[in-house]
Amino acid sequence: MSAVRWVFRSFFDLLEKWLGRIFPPEWNPMLNLGALGFFFYWIITISGIYIYIFFDTGVNNAYQSIEYMTHEQWYLAGIMRSFHRYASDLLVVVMMIHMLREFGRDRYRGVRWFSWLTGVPVVAMVFVAGISGYWLVWDKLAQYVAIASTEWLDLLPIFGEPIARNFLSPDALESRFFTLMIFMHIAIPLIALAFLWIHLQRVTKPRINPPRGLAISVFLMLLALSLIHPALSQPPANLAEVPGDIGLDWFYLSLFPLMETLPGSITWGMTLCFVVILFAMPWLPPLKRAEAAVVHLDNCNGCARCFHDCPYGAIELIARTDGMAFEREPIVDAEKCVACGLCAGSCPTSIPFRRMSDLLPGIDLPDRTIASLRDQTEAIGEQLSGSNRIMVFNCDHGPNLAKIKSDSIGVVSLACVGQLPPSFIDYVISRDLADGVMLTGCLENSCDARFGIEWIKQRIARQRDPHLRNRVPRERLKTSWVGATGGSKLRKALEAFSKELSRMQPNTRTSSNRTSPKTKIGQNEGESDA
Repeated sequence: MSAVRWVFRSFFDLLEKWLGRIFPPEWNPMLNLGALGFFFYWIITISGIYIYIFFDTGVNNAYQSIEYMTHEQWYLAGIMRSFHRYASDLLVVVMMIHMLREFGRDRYRGVRWFSWLTGVPVVAMVFVAGISGYWLVWDKLAQYVAIASTEWLDLLPIFGEPIARNFLSPDALESRFFTLMIFMHIAIPLIALAFLWIHLQRVTKPRINPPRGLAISVFLMLLALSLIHPALSQPPANLAEVPGDIGLDWFYLSLFPLMETLPGSITWGMTLCFVVILFAMPWLPPLKRAEAAVVHLDNCNGCARCFHDCPYGAIELIARTDGMAFEREPIVDAEKCVACGLCAGSCPTSIPFRRMSDLLPGIDLPDRTIASLRDQTEAIGEQLSGSNRIMVFNCDHGPNLAKIKSDSIGVVSLACVGQLPPSFIDYVISRDLADGVMLTGCLENSCDARFGIEWIKQRIARQRDPHLRNRVPRERLKTSWVGATGGSKLRKALEAFSKELSRMQPNTRTSSNRTSPKTKIGQNEGESDA
């Protein structure tokens, strides 16, 4: 399973990079799959409402009403029909890519099982709604889909009478059957929308609207496609004849040839096994979870930064319980925490300059504490040599830096780059542990912890607490968001950074602070990020 995930992750990383050359980072379609899915859903809804105004549910008039929209009112209703069709196809595309991408990034196990399990029913409902929509056109394709679907459903002993008998002859089909189909075609997407709301309940600040520029571009693409290649009906259905050659929509109907070719017991067995596997995937095998973040109330003033920065709603604020003169305290829901460390990076007490007391922040990761991060940073800094020393902070989901390490380049590993408190950058520069700092990790706008890159960028720009202090020379700090496969790109960025450092004057901050990092100082210098 790990090898399969690696293949998918590598493929999607490369695809994201390729699309990143065409689109601005925030417009990259691969980074807006969920938002694009919602965008297509709204297009389908609006266009469907307009089509319904002109649609006749009668068995003898359904086809004619569709033909009227397509040919007589092509300039609006016809375009709406094409929008409805092509947006439905694209919804399937982004939905399947989204699932495969989450699988490749291993974001379906552990605490993320909830989003995966609530997403599976949505996939099923989208296909059912799409297939029922083909029945309503009542052309040769609709006849084929209706007969194949009902014969397959009749293999289950759940109906009082075989429903395929409705399609034995023209006289057997009644208009009320079309009324039922249009009810299903409307009701199922509404139920799917409710499941989507549940699907997002454990996600803080979900991205449900694509960037405006991307939305406009996609809309114009759909409009051009609708004008150049409008959606058309096949010849009208005739139950007195067996449908001959028909063109299938492979987005929704790709499995229908198998339903005809293989015995029903096999196709139903394959379907059941596939559904069971989808629901069981978060536990095949279960993810070995890191310990959830822990709150240390002795060093917490209830500032709520961790609450606001958690991407998964794993932190709640409650009334203070320890009698200290603060109104609130955070509590961590271990069932939601992914141990990304963004909360520790946001805590104002996560300051490496502290020496008069233990470095125990108000909130921290038990497996990767801020104190151990400081120890690791100091140990690596003491081993660096040369005049262009660079300390690289890299997240677990970034590039493999084993080949990049050298006498002048040290690498510190983080759960997420957002785990790094900005004061660590100050600490490295002011304590002469390195001449420059490089931050790297996931692709920009594709952070595995969702907001890690965004939060650290805002902290550096002093737009989000805790701020990076003004005294830190910004020319000695670089970022390179290259992703897991961006090792070569990062290597070039480090070479360019090294050349820049060689041209800089000695850092005046380090010239007066060359005491050992372990030397106690009179005050906890640097505790203020002002």
